[in-house]
Amino acid sequence: MSVTFTQMKNGTEEEYTYLHGLEAEYIAGTPDRILDALRRLGGGLEGYLVSRLEHSLQSATRAEADGADIEMVVAALVHDLGDELAPENHSQLAAAIIRPYVRAEATWVVSMHGIFQQRYYGHHTGVDPNARDAYRDHPWFDSCANFCERWDQASFDPDYPTKPLEHFEPTLREVFSRSPFDPAVTGE
Repeated sequence: MSVTFTQMKNGTEEEYTYLHGLEAEYIAGTPDRILDALRRLGGGLEGYLVSRLEHSLQSATRAEADGADIEMVVAALVHDLGDELAPENHSQLAAAIIRPYVRAEATWVVSMHGIFQQRYYGHHTGVDPNARDAYRDHPWFDSCANFCERWDQASFDPDYPTKPLEHFEPTLREVFSRSPFDPAVTGE
């Protein structure tokens, strides 16, 4: 079965009920699609000592070792998920993906990590290494600075004992199976 309308405004209640059922099945597959997207980070951008996937796993491993909560571990795992489709604004794309399922702090940290990371390389590439200072008064400034210092910028080490994706799969599934935009979780 498929709908018959060619403009949304002409759809019937029966058609939208049918589509809603299909969408529910599709939404339930979100964790699988995110895992697939993470696996694709195993290829792509070259030149580093580790793949983007290894970097993401290493960031999550470091977050977990530091005692970060489930949301920040998943944030560390998916923080570069936008690299494949949006290399110039990968932080914001990754933040949009995680936003419905985590607290606002985790979303903000993922969204801003690209600017905060400039601290480590900006002076070599002609971008402002102090751009993050514009957010110095933000309540999550320190959280993002710590995310970048302890987990993100430090996770390019091929010898670091990094946990595999399978280790993080249950945690990722738990977060991305939550009811989206639950105010008790997101705080919004």
